Amino acid sequence: MTSKKKIVVIGAGPMGLACGYALLKAGHEVLICEAGDRVGGMSASFNFEGLEIERYYHFICATDQPLFDALKELGLSDKLRWRETQMGFYYQGKLYDWGRPDKLLLFPHLGMISKLRYALHVMYAKGIKDWTALDREEASVWIRRWIGAKAYDVLWEPLFRLKFFEYAQNLSAAWIGTRIQRVAKSRKSLFTEELGYIEGGSEIVVKAYCSRIEAMGGRIVVNAPVTRVMTAGGKVVGLAAKGIEEACDAVISTAPLKYVPRMVPDLTPAERDRINAIENIGVVCAIFKLRRPLTKYFWMNINDAGMQVPGMIEYTNLNPLANTVVYVPFYMPKTHPKYNAPAETFINESRGYMHRINPEFQDDWVLAAHASRYEFAQTVCTPNFFEQLPGMATSIKGFFMADTSYYYPEDRSIAESVKVGERLAQVADENLR
Repeated sequence: MTSKKKIVVIGAGPMGLACGYALLKAGHEVLICEAGDRVGGMSASFNFEGLEIERYYHFICATDQPLFDALKELGLSDKLRWRETQMGFYYQGKLYDWGRPDKLLLFPHLGMISKLRYALHVMYAKGIKDWTALDREEASVWIRRWIGAKAYDVLWEPLFRLKFFEYAQNLSAAWIGTRIQRVAKSRKSLFTEELGYIEGGSEIVVKAYCSRIEAMGGRIVVNAPVTRVMTAGGKVVGLAAKGIEEACDAVISTAPLKYVPRMVPDLTPAERDRINAIENIGVVCAIFKLRRPLTKYFWMNINDAGMQVPGMIEYTNLNPLANTVVYVPFYMPKTHPKYNAPAETFINESRGYMHRINPEFQDDWVLAAHASRYEFAQTVCTPNFFEQLPGMATSIKGFFMADTSYYYPEDRSIAESVKVGERLAQVADENLR
């Protein structure tokens, strides 16, 4: 039987909440400290001129089993909705239907051999079960080998470049392969894409976790950035945060790894080096509330010389709301000179892009606009990333860590947050016995 331990979880995003809930179920005492002013992390909602909506878009795929299990556990399975969606591709000034074999055949900018190679690559990626070999491969080399240089330049090059910039030629093939597979396995049929959303948004999952945690005696505090994980004799003895000093048996960090060396200065130099070697891409995500639909597509990839974003997401073509909602993500490293530009820079640039995509678009369609900014939106998963990730259990007894890097090779999703959060709790529980 597990002996009861007092455990502090850093971070109240879905990973931290899932971790805290699992620890409570295992019989531990739990405190969750959140640096921000609200729970939810990248799944948190905000009041967008009367509409409660997530700052960053989310969608659900058929492979997201950890999320389905969590919804069942939390009594929310009836909030899961599925909808047939469409994908578009804006290529050099023209918008094309995309995401179906017949639309691929009609696309005029690739030859038949390139189209066949592209389709075969998707089919191959859909069937991969072991990503070990592709972990060692570089993504652009792998894709070019399958589909050819021309198809790569048309379909993939701008997506990599406008999301990863100087890291675009140093990405793991396993990471991009799981993205292809996740969407491919969500198809209802060869000609029908079907994606999911939660009625009420991710916020209801966050609130349900919080209610369960508090009902079981767990505590959640916000506006409590952690300043120090205290150790003695090589083990955790407490934690200091803004307004809090707590003795504890263990600390589990779900905050971005880059914050960990500052919070836990007693890590070994080797652990600090491994953490600091992992890079991240930031995002400034503009969101618009429009009086009219912009397109018929939920997801739209973009390859256009006059547009500096890899895509747009018209969220209400997945989740119907009273007004059209469009997300325009500008990915870039924090070191990029544009990253710290005012929100209006991204909002105004997005307006211009929406007019290019739909010439009927007028500024008076915009009912509200906002831009959210986050430094750690996407881990740069390089080849051999399995070996680069530090262990969840560290050299300090009672200190454990993970962040979105540990989703690898999977991409960011609430399902992966739940999965990694529960795994963290399991590792901590086993090590503390």
